[in-house]
Amino acid sequence: MVKVLFASIPIAIGFLYISGATAVKYESNWASLDSRPLPTWFDEVKFGVFICWGVYSVPSYGSPWFWWYWKGVKSPAYQQFMEKNYPPGFTYADFAPLLKAELFDPDQWADIIEASGAKYVVITAKHHGGFTLWPSENSWNWNSGDTGPHRDLVGDLATAIRRKPGIHYGVYHSMFEWFNPLYLQDKANNFTTNEFVKTKTMPELYDLVNRYKPEVIYSDGDWEAPDTYWNSTGFLAWLYNDSPVKDTVAVNDRWGNGTSCRHGGYYDCMDRYSPGVLQSHKWENAMTIDRKSWGYRREAPLADYLNMDHLTQLMAETVSCGGNLLMNIGPTHDGRIVPIYEERLRDMGAWLKVNGEAIYGTKPWAHQNDSVTPGVWYTSKIDITQTFVYAIFLDWPEKGSLFLQDVSPNSQTRVTLLGYEGEFDWQPGTSGGITVEIPPIPINRMPCKWAWTLKFQNLVL
Repeated sequence: MVKVLFASIPIAIGFLYISGATAVKYESNWASLDSRPLPTWFDEVKFGVFICWGVYSVPSYGSPWFWWYWKGVKSPAYQQFMEKNYPPGFTYADFAPLLKAELFDPDQWADIIEASGAKYVVITAKHHGGFTLWPSENSWNWNSGDTGPHRDLVGDLATAIRRKPGIHYGVYHSMFEWFNPLYLQDKANNFTTNEFVKTKTMPELYDLVNRYKPEVIYSDGDWEAPDTYWNSTGFLAWLYNDSPVKDTVAVNDRWGNGTSCRHGGYYDCMDRYSPGVLQSHKWENAMTIDRKSWGYRREAPLADYLNMDHLTQLMAETVSCGGNLLMNIGPTHDGRIVPIYEERLRDMGAWLKVNGEAIYGTKPWAHQNDSVTPGVWYTSKIDITQTFVYAIFLDWPEKGSLFLQDVSPNSQTRVTLLGYEGEFDWQPGTSGGITVEIPPIPINRMPCKWAWTLKFQNLVL
């Protein structure tokens, strides 16, 4: 049951959104919690940056799952890496003092994120190894205050990001920890006990919310146990009813075995989730610029990094189908965003300066991708008097025209190219649709380098 005292909740394309403060009282069950509207800002912003940073950034080899691959599954590649590069007896805990972050400049990071056009940022406050990037009282000597950089990395970045208008701050938090003895004991008891949750997971989550007031909580590491073990519904009821971010926070769907793509706020469903079709529930594509890792890898070749053709395609496809794009970068152990990541972020920001009208604040249109011409993705925007339709096309037409089957013009239709002055001529298709004439444009007048956007006004809808 949901107790409603007062609410102001607009509805858009089947999604529920919170437009302002609400006095709804949510109960600690999924039927009640799932009825909570998503804060409006989350759907409007479309693009965020994920920062995967931790002790694993010291070896910076393979994956943030380094500890698990080395000591859990005992991967030969990881064992050989350690034997070759570190002395006998070296432990994973010995990496922590080396996470010094001596070159970490949170204001510089915030500048880069702002330049990317991202409107929210999520940092790995705690990954599956249990090390926290803030001075957690529930992670004694295994946190960034007690060892390594001896500073509050989560807090320092929060301060810098909040100096940037329009960017929301969020945290990633792993529910479980691979090798924590309390968790392993609960697991051995088939999760009939929950000492780990009572003394570690929940105190950390409450601390993160009260201390940093994040507007995104990206939960993970939940899949081995049911949500009843984690007490997820109890936490979310407090978060939605009484926390300092109760009206603005957005959460994902990883709150226990079986909750993914079923319960929570927006849906992540799986890493790099990209359904390619319109979804009935708000979703997010959390993906990596490095095809093979969320964390920084020293051994990564250039070919493993997605280029801007790939990234603009993902942006267009994701937003067209109603999702947000959360683009991951992996900083180094000393606190740098390496040039390849910075370049991709700044290039995305340059692209959004031209094409952001077709991304920010848009809604899915009647069609997502064109039914005839490949590589074309649609979005739309409604103002007081009319609907604008945007066609993001990934490849520049070689023959000087672009045919779109799913656009129906009338005599009043206007066609422009974002970032370019003047209107484009067009002709109705012989069997429906429209053919837009693309004039020769000098290279120095091209609005952008990757993926271009046609804007349509006065269509037959």
